[in-house]
Amino acid sequence: MASEEKSLNFIEQIIEEDVKSGLSNTKLRFRFPPEPNGYLHIGHASSIALNFGLGIDYQSPVNLRFDDTNPEKEEQEFVDAIKKDVEWLGYKWAEECYASDYFQQLYDWAVLLIKKDKAYVDSQTSEEMAIQKGTPTTPGTDSPYRNRSVEENLDLFERMKNGEFEAGTHILRAKIDMKSTNMLMRDPIMYRILHKHHHRTGDTWKIYPMYDWAHGQSDYLEQISHSFCTLEFLPHRELYDWFLDQIFDDNKLRPKQREFARRNLSHTVVSKRKLQQLVKEKHVNGWDDPRMSTISGLRRRGYTAVSLRNFANTIGIAKRDNLINVSVLEFCIREDLNKIAPRVMAVLDPVKLVITNYPEGKEEWLEAENNQEDESAGFRKVPFSRELYIEREDFLEEAPAKFFRLTLGKEVRLKNAYIIKGESVVKDSEGNITVIHVTYDTDSLSGSGTEASQRKVSGTLHWVSIQHALEAEVRLYDRLFTDEAPDSYKEKNFLDFVNPNSLEIVTGYVEPSLATVQNEDKFQFQRLGYFTVDKDSTASKLVFNKTVGLKDAWEEKGKKEENSINNSLKEINKYFKVETKPERIAIESAIGENIKNISSFSLLQNSLKKNINNNKASLLFSQFILKYSNWKSTDFEEEDIKKLYSMSLKSESTYVRSKALLNLRDIESESLRNQYDDEILKLYSNSPKNASEREIEILSEMVKK
Repeated sequence: MASEEKSLNFIEQIIEEDVKSGLSNTKLRFRFPPEPNGYLHIGHASSIALNFGLGIDYQSPVNLRFDDTNPEKEEQEFVDAIKKDVEWLGYKWAEECYASDYFQQLYDWAVLLIKKDKAYVDSQTSEEMAIQKGTPTTPGTDSPYRNRSVEENLDLFERMKNGEFEAGTHILRAKIDMKSTNMLMRDPIMYRILHKHHHRTGDTWKIYPMYDWAHGQSDYLEQISHSFCTLEFLPHRELYDWFLDQIFDDNKLRPKQREFARRNLSHTVVSKRKLQQLVKEKHVNGWDDPRMSTISGLRRRGYTAVSLRNFANTIGIAKRDNLINVSVLEFCIREDLNKIAPRVMAVLDPVKLVITNYPEGKEEWLEAENNQEDESAGFRKVPFSRELYIEREDFLEEAPAKFFRLTLGKEVRLKNAYIIKGESVVKDSEGNITVIHVTYDTDSLSGSGTEASQRKVSGTLHWVSIQHALEAEVRLYDRLFTDEAPDSYKEKNFLDFVNPNSLEIVTGYVEPSLATVQNEDKFQFQRLGYFTVDKDSTASKLVFNKTVGLKDAWEEKGKKEENSINNSLKEINKYFKVETKPERIAIESAIGENIKNISSFSLLQNSLKKNINNNKASLLFSQFILKYSNWKSTDFEEEDIKKLYSMSLKSESTYVRSKALLNLRDIESESLRNQYDDEILKLYSNSPKNASEREIEILSEMVKK
């Protein structure tokens, strides 16, 4: 039983009610049923955690069942990858099952339905079927083959099985109700002909069951008590139950299908088709690319099984689809890695630092704490010498007052080492700093207990000794998509939002303690973020992947962009109050620059949509978005654009009308522009009293075109 101490989600409540109604705890059995046509993604991780978590809570078996009914898309590679992912997440299945194990039984049951006159062979083309199936608002019509005799249907179905027909010539359909309001009940397809090699059954079968026919019956054969699916399968529940009605034995347990909401993750896609497209079109380097939302990609990037399980528990189970910000997932991995990842020093954008008063040839091995969050992690030795690398951004020759890193004439501490003071720099012929000269306080060694060591300075820098440093390839991964919901826009292709800066490869330098690292070892590069060893890493070439930064840079960026929008909306009111054209140009230029720098398409689209109203400042701002953003008018929702232009051309403000006319003049869609010809002609023929010379000039230009 689930713990009484915690509040139950609606899935657990369903189970508890069934148990109270007489379902024995010994009859509880769950399943995770992936189709082996791709790699598992973060959405599957939630489903895995749900089903296997229920197994743990109720001490009940959970099957891993592969719904392998489509040989065109399924491969053994995907089966192996799925098993590896489930095991890696920390779960064990009771039985490893395959829908293909039940092909003969499914066929026998289909024959039984034909004999009961509840299934028939249809010989229409797919186009003919689509027409006779009707629409959601109009009933379907019977297939001309619906009343074939039982004998003819049995003969044709057997010949389909024997491979006598080409694919597409016949299908087997259930005979239910062509007038049903649920279109899935309008004589759904049970079998189709496919002359394809199956990864387990080989070439034995020439016909393959459809998902709706195979899924519920597989649950029944395995005696699954509760079959949990995502919300898109809610309309399928009626069909799930109808199929079970045809074969159910009162002496056996009847599975129950119930649905829960998808928990979509921002700045990514989880559609297998779209993930496959990313791989095939080489936007990423395979299914396990660390930018992918696949479990294997997340694992390679450095995510832990604990963090994914915690993420699933954090977002929970819901009845409505929801977009979960990826920052929640990043919080879960930071929280876990903060506890377990050893701290080390690495420099990714190095500049040479020379301690001029440190003896040449001298080296010290200083003590450094491995993880202040873990007392058992202990300490390690790091080498220190006269010549070091520090991060280039940690030094400014001339620094503002609030710069708390190294500059000339000021002191900072080197982590685990000494206090240093900036003295001078060496530059190349182009003025770039190549060497920083500093001096150190010989009595200021960290942890030595001296008065100098306890002196407060403005900042602490990480570093590596050049003499001892190991060169490493460091892959700096960022979010794969610039928009939070890249596949949610009717007018846009999700690939338009692929982040061109999602991967940057740099050569960095790490401390020598990392010489013997192994694949998937995890570290915190101090002050930089969390990194993991990539599978490409070798003893002669270290490769690290950035898992996540120490802070959420995207949240900060998002807040800046939202503030930029809000500030621009405040500024735009001044546009109507100033008296001179140069003043208006200056205001527009500043707002335009703000809009250009906004990368979030959803923020721009929402801002445009919210500001389509009768307020002249709002309309002008939306017109500025069309003019200055990095997106075309055709990228936004067509209804919004039409509404914006209609309202803008009728605005009381000549500035709004003028800006709308200019945007229409330059619009990419000629057909959209032509829709406003009558309105433009009307404005030209009967210009408003407050029309500016510029508005009349634009109208004249557009009419003469």
